[in-house]
Amino acid sequence: MMTDLPLDQVRTLLTVVDEGTFDAAAAVLHVTPSAVSQRVKALEQRTGRVLLMRTKPVRPTESGEAVVRFARQLARLERDTRAELGMSGTEEPARLSIAVNADSLATWFLPALSRVSEDLPVCYELRREDQDHTAALLREGLVMAAVTSSPDAVTGCSVRRLGRMRYVPVAGPAFAARWFEDRPGGAPRDAFAVAPVVTFDRRDDIQDAFVRTLVRGAHGPRGASAVRHLVPTSEGFVEAVAAGMGWGMVPEVQAAPLLGAGRLVRLAPDRQIDVPLFWQQWKLDFPALAAVAEAVTAEAAEALDGDPTLENP
Repeated sequence: MMTDLPLDQVRTLLTVVDEGTFDAAAAVLHVTPSAVSQRVKALEQRTGRVLLMRTKPVRPTESGEAVVRFARQLARLERDTRAELGMSGTEEPARLSIAVNADSLATWFLPALSRVSEDLPVCYELRREDQDHTAALLREGLVMAAVTSSPDAVTGCSVRRLGRMRYVPVAGPAFAARWFEDRPGGAPRDAFAVAPVVTFDRRDDIQDAFVRTLVRGAHGPRGASAVRHLVPTSEGFVEAVAAGMGWGMVPEVQAAPLLGAGRLVRLAPDRQIDVPLFWQQWKLDFPALAAVAEAVTAEAAEALDGDPTLENP
């Protein structure tokens, strides 16, 4: 098996992953789809591994993820080197792809980016994903950094603890009165398992996790009600809860003004869920990425519960 990785084949693989199909990659590279396919197959033969799952869109295999990470890092280093040699305009902005969960995006993350000096030309490509799944985008080489709930470093990445985002169970006043105060013969905590609930999407487990800490059924811990409304934006989620569609776990920082205005009431005041957040990024000597990491850490220190500390440098 040949061990070198031809750069044209590596770049082609990265383009296919970014564009999603061989045809789209061919258009970007100004070659035929057949040429793209041949390059990918040649790279797979050299590595002795299947690198792509031929789905729509295509997805890298575990081996492919390693090659994609290498390709992105190589592209970053190539741009930096060209700039140092004066082979391209040094004013071209750095492009940073970052995965971040919706609640962070709606609360503290954008103010963090505003801390980055305006003298540093940066273009952000933000990808919204649940904090339990953002690390997967790092592993696949689709982003350079991520806000994640995992303290375990992705290969080739460093991890920095940001703090904890606190979620509290809340509902609109009328909804709370109906389901949690006027339940003859039932304890208020039992209502969590039967009252309609608002969730972010089908992978959102925080409401179920909260109920499991409170209520046990005949065969073990129970989850939230099967009557659930899926609202896939952070702001829309909060508004749906305030409008009385169901109860939900809302970041404390988002809930506070609505609690003060009487649009929300807190259920089980002594209970909450704290979700730890971490910043993971590629181990690259990249000034723009370092500046963003410092800005994110500084904002998190003020906005989240808990002091950030550096881990797995």
